[in-house]
Parts: sequence; structure tokens; C-alpha cells
Amino acid sequence: MPRPFRCRRIEQLPLYRSFSPDDINAAESVQMTVDEFEALRLLDHEGLTQEACALRMNISRTTVTAIYDSARKKVAEALVQGKRLLITGGHFEYGPVDTGQEIIEKGKDTMRIAVTFENGEIFQHFGHTAQFKLYDAEDGKIVNEQIVDTNGSGHGALAGFLQAVKADVLICGGIGMGAQAALADAGIALYAGVQGSADAAAKALAEGRLEYDPNAMCDHHGQHHGEGHDCGHHHGEGHDCGHNHGEGNDCGHHHGEGHECGHHRGEGLDCGHEEGDEGCRRHHGE
Repeated sequence: MPRPFRCRRIEQLPLYRSFSPDDINAAESVQMTVDEFEALRLLDHEGLTQEACALRMNISRTTVTAIYDSARKKVAEALVQGKRLLITGGHFEYGPVDTGQEIIEKGKDTMRIAVTFENGEIFQHFGHTAQFKLYDAEDGKIVNEQIVDTNGSGHGALAGFLQAVKADVLICGGIGMGAQAALADAGIALYAGVQGSADAAAKALAEGRLEYDPNAMCDHHGQHHGEGHDCGHHHGEGHDCGHNHGEGNDCGHHHGEGHECGHHRGEGLDCGHEEGDEGCRRHHGE
């Protein structure tokens, strides 16, 4: 009988997901998993021993060795053969995140909406937000609200913070590709490019009529946004759907227990498991 699989614990997701050589157009790519990236980060960037890395990732030392060896071979292959290095997928779960504040208990059939928040408005740079406002929606109505501090969490850690407060959905302005991938890995649906009142946006999403831009991005991390600069993009009149379109996606509704709401992409789960694998948490309010 095979040993039960243990998910690798991840403290933060990689902000940068793709690396390519400048002097050629790389036709081939190498895929490194998020847990392999975490092993590299802890061993080579933080300088931990394999024993300390194993404790942080909640796995055995021999598993750390195997993951680390695989990651280094992939880096070498990308460097030597001029291939594109992509970081995505894998078998992992977030480590426990201490939010530092008491969070309202979430109901079983509740959709929890998180909004980047500043002075009543939607803050326009996801990675720099100091606060989220949480809204609990049931049957198309907002039933609870709470403002929470991010406590200085940066781009790579904010997805874990949102998961810790059991958010199902994020509404924001501009957001980088790395943060988008982190949210997708965490199973959190994204509605970007939204401006204006946070309360109005959350109410519109609960009612299935939020205007948003799925292509909204902010590509100038670390730079100061000048006066009048807006990271988000806003749809013109006429767009009135609260969800990404696609077959089987119902607009404006939170699906019942066990329904994935379009969070998972491709075959299997975002964490890399197939359906029925009990080794990983599903991260949808459970």
C-alpha cells in the first residue's frame, strides 16, 4: 500500500513566474513547480539547512533533497539550453497565516468578497494595499462587513493572507501577473480593473452586475504612481456581468458546498492534485 501523500507547505508564492533568455526566442520551456521553487528559496536564498527547510515545508528531509535536486536540474536545463523557465503548479498548501486580528466567522453557504480598501474606495495597487474590506454575501445580499489590516504582507504573501481570512473572491484595481497567478493557485476568483466605492462594488458583485476588466494589470511594481495615474482599467458602458464568461458559469451566484466556482483551471486541482486526493486542503472556506 503506497504511503499517503503529504502536501508541501508554502509560505509565499513566487511573484515572478517566467524567465527567458534575452538573446534568443526560447521555443522550449521547463516547468518548475511551486514547491520546487520554495525549496530553492529556503535553501539557496535564505540559506537554511535541509533539516530546517523540511520543518518549514512540513515534509521529510529526504523529500526536500528530492525536490531540491529536481529544481536545480531544471534551472541548469533552462540556463544551459536557453529554455524558458516557468513556475507553476505542484503539490502544496499554504502554511498557517496569523492575521493578527479576529475575523468574523464565515457561514457554510457564504461567499466572502475581499476588496482592496482605502478611505471607502477600491485601492488601485493590489500589492501595496494596507487594508482589505471583507463582505459576506448570501442570496445576493451583503450580510456582514469587516475591515482587516494586511500587516505589511507583500505581493507574494497577500494570497495566503486572503486564504487565511477565507476569501472566495477579490475585487481590486491593478494587479500584476505574478499576483494573479498566486490568487489562481490559492483558488480565489479575481475581478480586477474596478474603481470607485468598495461598498458599491461588493454589492454589485453580490447582485451579479459588477463591471470589471479581466485584463487589468499594473506592471510598475515598486514605482511611485504619479498624480492622476490609475493602475486599474474600467469597462465602458454595457458590460454588466459579475463573472468571467464561459460555459457552465452562472453569473452573480455563489455556488453551494463542493462546487468549485471556476477557480480550478485545467485537469486536477490548482495545487496539482486530482479529484479525490485528500492530501491537500481545497482552500474554499473549509
